[in-house]
Amino acid sequence: MDKIRFLIVDDHPTFSKGLARMLEDEEDFECVGQASDGAEAIGVARKLKPDIALIDVSMPKMSGIQAAKEIRKHCPKTAVIMLSAFDYEAYVLTSLRAGARGYILKTTPLEKLTSAIRLVRKGESVLDIKATDKLVQHLQPKMFDGNGRSNISFDMLHPRELEVIDLTAKGLSNKEIANQLVISERTVQTHLVNIFRKLGASSRTQAVLYALKEGWIELGDKK
Repeated sequence: MDKIRFLIVDDHPTFSKGLARMLEDEEDFECVGQASDGAEAIGVARKLKPDIALIDVSMPKMSGIQAAKEIRKHCPKTAVIMLSAFDYEAYVLTSLRAGARGYILKTTPLEKLTSAIRLVRKGESVLDIKATDKLVQHLQPKMFDGNGRSNISFDMLHPRELEVIDLTAKGLSNKEIANQLVISERTVQTHLVNIFRKLGASSRTQAVLYALKEGWIELGDKK
């Protein structure tokens, strides 16, 4: 079994060591290193090239967000998940702009954290539900009028497009969506392009957030 090699970056040693031990209880996880600040994290990541870097947002010397940006620049194959005690909108947005593939709160149950890490390792993006709420609030001025009414109607999306965005919200990759719907991966990509165009979205995350806000889809366990 190919293990998911991860790096933990946090200025609280007790938290880092405890988290490393808990994650390594999973057969497919291996902690390859730890760092106590952003500057140190960059050096460790460049040396060890982990699959995943779990990075705290607020740290001394260099913020986790800046470290995430530098790690993505020097280690493009390392996916970054911000693991934070805060769900501030500014932190979430800045982390995503820095290249983070996930934003998870430290209060997240272990089983959900391990699931998120596995999804990010497969190329997906994962946001904590509280962080998602913050982003929905950020998107409201763009997707809703001054009275809070939607600028986009439910019937703009075809039934198949709704199926695609629903499965996207559940964390499935394009290939997995294609297999489940018995269509080609290229067709899935075409549906996503059409969805982005209709919703005025620039990413999978933005499209999913809008569909969730409108109640067109619901978050649930991956099928």
